Amino acid sequence: MNSVATIVSGSTGLLSLQAAGFLAITLLFIQIPAAFLLLSRLSKGPGRRLPIVPHPTTPDQLGKVSVVVPTLNERERLTPCLIGLSQQSYEVREIIVVDSRSTDGTPDLVKDAQEKDPRFRLITDDPLPTDWVGRPWALHTGYLHTSQKSEWFLGMDADTQAAPGLVAGLIKAAEAEKFDLVSLSPQFILKYPGEWWLQPALLITLVYRFGPTGINSESAERVMANGQCFLCRRDVLTKLEGYTSAKGSFCDDVTLARYAAAQGFKVGFMDGAKVVKVRMYEGAAETWKEWGRSLDLKDASSTGQLWSDLWLLLSVQGLPLPASLVFLGYLALGVSSPVVMAATGLNLFLVLIRFALLFAIAPSYDRTQTLPKASWLFWLSPLADPLAVLRIFLSAVQRPKSWRGRVYGQ
Repeated sequence: MNSVATIVSGSTGLLSLQAAGFLAITLLFIQIPAAFLLLSRLSKGPGRRLPIVPHPTTPDQLGKVSVVVPTLNERERLTPCLIGLSQQSYEVREIIVVDSRSTDGTPDLVKDAQEKDPRFRLITDDPLPTDWVGRPWALHTGYLHTSQKSEWFLGMDADTQAAPGLVAGLIKAAEAEKFDLVSLSPQFILKYPGEWWLQPALLITLVYRFGPTGINSESAERVMANGQCFLCRRDVLTKLEGYTSAKGSFCDDVTLARYAAAQGFKVGFMDGAKVVKVRMYEGAAETWKEWGRSLDLKDASSTGQLWSDLWLLLSVQGLPLPASLVFLGYLALGVSSPVVMAATGLNLFLVLIRFALLFAIAPSYDRTQTLPKASWLFWLSPLADPLAVLRIFLSAVQRPKSWRGRVYGQ
């Protein structure tokens, strides 16, 4: 009986070792090239451009910028945006709010702001054409109404909060770098525990795919942009025919920026955490639904690029934590081999990188407006990585049917 038990135990151990070995070899085959690609992107971090800082307006900047803000039922969050824009100096010629027939009183806020600052102007866009998405249509409408005397077009979202000196500092940096188009990554305002846990995991998907903010893009198809603060030379936007190249895109900012780069214009993406804040969504559920469904950037990417990015995210962000736990479990049971040890080491290394990146992205979060004791969950956001990667996969195979109160595809 003892010999039989020994044989059975040995057979079970052999099967476990074979299973662990097969899993390890499979993951190493998938993850090793992805890990090298990730490291090559992150290694550019030390050479990134310095963050944009507020700057006093200079006489040569007089009337250089027309600001356009698209709105649709934004009453609950528009006021900080209007206040921030009113604090910009004489470099801002006009602030055009393009409203898409809001029903919540949004236009009243703009009219009140106009009484205090005549640079504000409220217009209503025409009915949405069937081949356009609402946001690029509103921005295109605003562009058509901007003064031809302005050198720059600045698109700002209604959920942004601009610091004094934002526009002057942005112009200064854009002209120094000779950018034709430049956008900024903001500082995020999070309030609730679920947001602090999920949102950083979603943000890291962008860092893994495109590298740190402030580095040169390798090619037009790798250009990154953020429409929340999106500056473009007006004559360049005219050559691009406004937003027509991004008219059907749910990530119009990236679509337009990549189109501009493909046409030979110089496009930049810089750190704006010191000059602009944004409160995007209320809670983890809304963050999952609204932000998650556009982060795949499929409207601005080829099919090959999209699935290449999904492979990368799965390999270096989605799998490392659960794979590390599995392999550590094997080792605890005495199931070990060189390939199992190699797979364990690689996945623990990727988990370590992910936790280290928390310190790199920490300045991208405003901790002054959060609920008490909620922000500590930021440090546990790597635990949400498999969920974040799943969200990108789900978004990649689904096209939005509704967006910001509009319904599409009917």
